[in-house]
Formats: sequence, C-alpha cells, structure tokens
Amino acid sequence: MLLGDPTRLHPVAGFGDVALALERRIWADSRRRGALFTLLLVAGTGAASCVATSHLRGWRRVLLETATLWCTLGGRSLDRAAHAMWQALAAGDVAAARELAPTLVGRDTANLDPSDLARATIESVAENTGDAIVAPLFFFAIGGAPAVAAYRATNTLDAIVGHRSDRHRRFGWASARLDDLLNLVPARLGAAMAALAAAAEGRGPSAIASLRADGHRHPSPNAGLYEAVFAGALGVKLGGENRYGGIVEHRPTLGSGRAPQPDDILAAIVLARRAAMLAAFAFAATLELRRRA
Repeated sequence: MLLGDPTRLHPVAGFGDVALALERRIWADSRRRGALFTLLLVAGTGAASCVATSHLRGWRRVLLETATLWCTLGGRSLDRAAHAMWQALAAGDVAAARELAPTLVGRDTANLDPSDLARATIESVAENTGDAIVAPLFFFAIGGAPAVAAYRATNTLDAIVGHRSDRHRRFGWASARLDDLLNLVPARLGAAMAALAAAAEGRGPSAIASLRADGHRHPSPNAGLYEAVFAGALGVKLGGENRYGGIVEHRPTLGSGRAPQPDDILAAIVLARRAAMLAAFAFAATLELRRRA
C-alpha cells in the first residue's frame, strides 16, 4: 500500500506481452490449443519461479520471494484508479470519468451516467479485491513465490483471453476455467473477510445477508461473492445491464439497496482496504504456523 505497483518494467505487463506474442503464433479456434497455451504459460511461470527460489538461500531468497509477491499484488493501483474515478464524478466531469472507466472495467462506457459509472467502479473494486489482493496473499501463504506466480499468470491470461469474444470463446476457455478453479477457496475466504470488515461499521449482517441471497446469482462463481458482500455493506444495488462490444448482457441484481452514487466509491475503497489488511494478517499467521510446524 505504501509503495504501490512497479511503475516501469512491471513483470506482469512483461508476461502479458509474452502471452500475446505466443497467442499470435499458436492461436486456433480450439479448446485444445487454448489449453496448451494456458499450460505452457502457467506451468512455465511456476517452474521458472521454483527454479529461481530453489537456488537461493537466506536474505537473497527472502528478497526474491518478497519481490514476487509485491509484483503480483495490485491493491494500490486499484485504489488509485477508483479514487480518480470518484474525483471525476464528484467534480461533475462525466466525460473524464468515462475516459477513466476502461482502467477499471471492460464494458462499453460511452453512454454510462454517473450512477452507472459508480456501479462499474464498485463492482471492479469488489472483484479485484479478490483477484489482486486476497488471492495472491492466499497462494503465497500456501506455496510461496512459485504458487503466487502461477496464480498471477492464470489471472492475467483470464484477462487477456478469458472473455467471450468470437476469437476467444473456445481458445480462452481453459484460462477462464482455471482462473475460476484457483479462486474457489480464496474467494470464499475473501468474501468472509470483506463481511467481517463491513462489521466494523455495523454493516456485517446486511453484507452477510446479501452474500447468502445473491452471491450465487452472478455469472462468475467467485466475483459474485465479493460483489454481493460489497452491495450489502454499502446498501446499494449492483449488477444489471452491461454492454460489451455493443452486445447487451443482463446480469442479476445483487443487493436490495438504492442505486450507487459517487460517494459510495469512497466507502468501497475503505472496505477493500480493511478486507486487504484482514487478509494480510490472516495469511501472515498462516505462514507463521507453517514455519512452526
């Protein structure tokens, strides 16, 4: 949270460039070819990290593992992007907010009003609290640098080829399903931590009620858990109509509150920070228990 993400030569961005180059070489409208693409990149990343850490001892290994975890976390950049969106909306500059939206969401933003933009931002903060904070901490706690590197590779591939475009519907299937599978456990732990964080402001019961009622209704088996908790904690309604490349997608509504407003973005940022700190303490305790075992 203090240092933020690397601003230059970010390893995740470099991995994305490698993935795009490999996709251009081996792409085919085939699940089998997409599975090979996923296997090469995820297994290769995990193996490279494993080899690198196994050859180091003492402070050198600590430094490499710490740097690996740092590069897989994205909480500070998420925080900054959401805060910039709030500033634009609070100033009434909807045009600027629409220009900022692609840094947070992949949907069409040209016709979104302030409430739609606030909703999109809160949904992004909720989902990425899991993808960019809780899940990396979880995998680092259970498997060190190799596990978190492999997870981040999978999550990045899901962002690159996991969407349902004509090009990636079959080719990206393996990346999307692997990302869903890897997030099954950390998403449920993270949603519980977010609900616990909401309890700090007396919103725990509504967060849990929303999670139980609506968490399963989202197309994603994992993102919906976070979004439902955030909807209940903030007293807003998420989900609804989204457009992707001109195609309308109707998602179930999550929560039973009012339409989101710009100031709800700030509340979402605070909730995400608290959930992140809970995750950090919980998984640090897990590491300590492993060390003592």
